Amino acid sequence: MANTYTQLYFHIVFAVKGRDNLIAKKWKVELYKYISGIISNKNQKLMIINGMPNHIHLLIGTKPDCNLSDLVRDIKANSTKWLNKKQYINGKFAWQTGFGAFTVSQSGIDNVIAYIKNQEAHHKIKSFKEEYIDFLNAYNMEYKTEYIFKDE
Repeated sequence: MANTYTQLYFHIVFAVKGRDNLIAKKWKVELYKYISGIISNKNQKLMIINGMPNHIHLLIGTKPDCNLSDLVRDIKANSTKWLNKKQYINGKFAWQTGFGAFTVSQSGIDNVIAYIKNQEAHHKIKSFKEEYIDFLNAYNMEYKTEYIFKDE
């Protein structure tokens, strides 16, 4: 698209099904590299990825033709297949249904990167559920408490 200029950044968060602590330190970097490849193959830009054993955070720069729901669906579906093929866990790995996506301004990128880098420190004082609800509240998003983290 000639003469089209965009800066579209999304902070994306999603959890392991049931919020189980299944992402092990010994293979999480390999998982993050695999997810990075998925995003790159979709012609989008992963700026940072990190998380905890039960969820991950991504900061992604997208092009205007990116359908965010399709991108997250592809990340989750392909990484699930890859993880199950690798047999890193006993049983089947799956991501929880849904995700959170929060827009980030150019001036906020450094803060979001620092936040994502420091996940372990954040979660020493705040649970994932508290963190997620804080994001929803900070972005003035309407939600029903009974559906937050409702098990499938």
